[in-house]
Amino acid sequence: MKHLLLYFLLLAVGEVALSAPINIVAAENFYGTVAEQIGGTSVKVATILMNPHQDPHEFQPDAATAKLVSNADILIFNGLGYDDWMERLLKVTRKPHRIVIRVADLIDAKSGANPHIWYDPNAIAALGTKIAEILGRPQAGVLFHKSMQPLYEKIAALKKRTSGLKVTATEPLFGYMASALGFVMLNSDYQFAMLNDTDPNFKQTADFEKSLTGKTAKILFYNSQVTSPSTERMQALAMKCHIPIVGITETQPLNAKNYVGWMLSELSEVENALNIKSAILDHQRISGGAHRETSRHPK
Repeated sequence: MKHLLLYFLLLAVGEVALSAPINIVAAENFYGTVAEQIGGTSVKVATILMNPHQDPHEFQPDAATAKLVSNADILIFNGLGYDDWMERLLKVTRKPHRIVIRVADLIDAKSGANPHIWYDPNAIAALGTKIAEILGRPQAGVLFHKSMQPLYEKIAALKKRTSGLKVTATEPLFGYMASALGFVMLNSDYQFAMLNDTDPNFKQTADFEKSLTGKTAKILFYNSQVTSPSTERMQALAMKCHIPIVGITETQPLNAKNYVGWMLSELSEVENALNIKSAILDHQRISGGAHRETSRHPK
């Protein structure tokens, strides 16, 4: 099957061998870097969403985007409504034998699921396998999966400290990675309300605030690319309650060499937050012990 797909792809670009790069267009840059890693010089990759300071939810395609899509031999996008503008472009930019990869389909993610599937390393691994299969580059696929190992090892090491730990977030961006780390994620209803551009109701907001003031949540995650008065208020409250705050990005930063490097950097921030939490607890224990000692031996 993979050879048949490759054959039609070569016909589409007018080649009988991989002498000219295959045009790959990725809706998001983290998918584009995977294609670059596996395809090497046999592909030419263009990415649409790559600005880490841009809110991806506000993106609207223009004529230049439509032209990129119409010229693509392989298209990669997320699915699950995250980049539904790509679905619309596909209907008006038809191309014979074009191969479309909807990453959500690779992990059998259903409609209504958390769309931020790139925070699940298994989704990225599945994409790597698919691209290697389409391009007929099995060795590149093997090397890609090998490059993922440091990330899996980091997750396993961190999980010894994070499993069962209660955390919260202003939206479900970090959800899949939180699950991989064994975190217990609080306030999911608040997060999905923010994701769907609706204001959280009174109870959702009150529960979120209580998880911070009551120190049930040990870390607060927030999307540094998407802010609102409500999420900024939660960050301020977490800071006031001495709860570590971790900012994560929705788009791979420009200084990140690849997906694994990006995720390892994010996990380093999680590790720093855990160390801060431990330092706060140690300080509280020392302060509490000193207070009790003073109470037993008043001056």
